Amino acid sequence: MSDTKTIYDHLGDERLLQLIRIFYAKVFVNPVLSPLFDETTKETIMDKQYCFLSQYLGGPFRYNEKYGVPRMRQSHMKHAITPKHRDEWLKLMKESIETLDCDEKLKIALYNCFPMMAEHMTNSE
Repeated sequence: MSDTKTIYDHLGDERLLQLIRIFYAKVFVNPVLSPLFDETTKETIMDKQYCFLSQYLGGPFRYNEKYGVPRMRQSHMKHAITPKHRDEWLKLMKESIETLDCDEKLKIALYNCFPMMAEHMTNSE
């Protein structure tokens, strides 16, 4: 991976969308995580994730343009997110990343973007 390119640049839009589709196909049927996603349409959830991850990974500021400044922790506070939720989310994200057709170094770099964010979203025991 080039030092001047972002993870988004290496991943590209198509693989990012693929990742989101694969990931949420798992999330929406997962008994631990699915209850956290019952207040919003699946399409909205996936679009927000796409917009957020685009800019989080170094791409276009889609989230800001469409939804405003991301206040991820604040917007997740309405849910009790426990370490169990965090660990399950990370497990499903890792599984989803592994399905992507890309370099192993990119998969590792991509996954490594998520543990700190997932920890930050944890707000309950």
